[in-house]
Amino acid sequence: MRRVATYGLLWDADRVLLVRDGTEGEFPGAWRLPGGAVGHAEHPERAVVREVADQTGLVVAVARLLAVVADVATFPEEPVALHTDRLLFEVTTRDGASPEGAPPESGGPEGARPGSGDGASGLVDEVCWFSLAEVAQVPLTPFTAEALGLPVTPLPSGTRRSRGLFPPPHPDRRLRFGAYGLVTDPAGRILLTQIAEGYPGAGLWHLPGGGTDHGEQPATGLLRELVEEGGQVGRVVELLGVNNLHNPAALGPEGRPLDWHGVRVIYRVLVDVPTEAVVTESAGGSTARAAWFTRAEAVDLPLSDVAAVAIGQSGR
Repeated sequence: MRRVATYGLLWDADRVLLVRDGTEGEFPGAWRLPGGAVGHAEHPERAVVREVADQTGLVVAVARLLAVVADVATFPEEPVALHTDRLLFEVTTRDGASPEGAPPESGGPEGARPGSGDGASGLVDEVCWFSLAEVAQVPLTPFTAEALGLPVTPLPSGTRRSRGLFPPPHPDRRLRFGAYGLVTDPAGRILLTQIAEGYPGAGLWHLPGGGTDHGEQPATGLLRELVEEGGQVGRVVELLGVNNLHNPAALGPEGRPLDWHGVRVIYRVLVDVPTEAVVTESAGGSTARAAWFTRAEAVDLPLSDVAAVAIGQSGR
């Protein structure tokens, strides 16, 4: 099974805001950054704003995407391996002001209360500001420790709750997480791939990339796709952002319309030694051909939405 989750990193001077999972949370008793699963068709940026509000009562705005990582959890009592793509956003209070300190007994900012929103009932039982020295003394989820630059310490056996966390998938819905690249060479040319017939967007020129495999890190998946779709060896130099796609009637190889939700992270990739663009994946894939273009040539092509946005931003 797969899911996409978003988390908010909110600082108040040298303190960071964390929540503790309650009995219905994923890691009961462990502290983590506020956040949670993205809903169907929901943009990840909207999801993190919603989750922070639900779990802390604070209204925040997204500043930027900081990191994207993947992890896989297995559960001995259930025949499931859960792949989670976790997006970390820097967030600020809505007006940009620093949250006011709370009375010592509350452990949180003014107005922040655990499980304040309807969606957080039972998931969070405490909200607290921590200095980095203090946060190193409490049990942290692995993703939170990594995000804060702290050693990842395994949680006690049995800490992770599994039963009831996995609702059965909807038969007509699909979630696809992908990693794509604004790929350039030292001359400033842009590598694009053309979507093959039989796939949504057929004929449009698209960013190299695609869906990540189970257990695969996003940047690793992108570099693999770059070889398959364009015959190029590149290196990731920057995380640019995230793009959301919802098509309630996408028609693809399945042969019937599906309610399609795609979450696509975009990286800047440099190919230091470019070669002739060639599709190397097996015949019948989603990529018809690949080619290098100057930016002036690229903007005149029929582009996919994500390619148009990325190329437009690159010219600013």
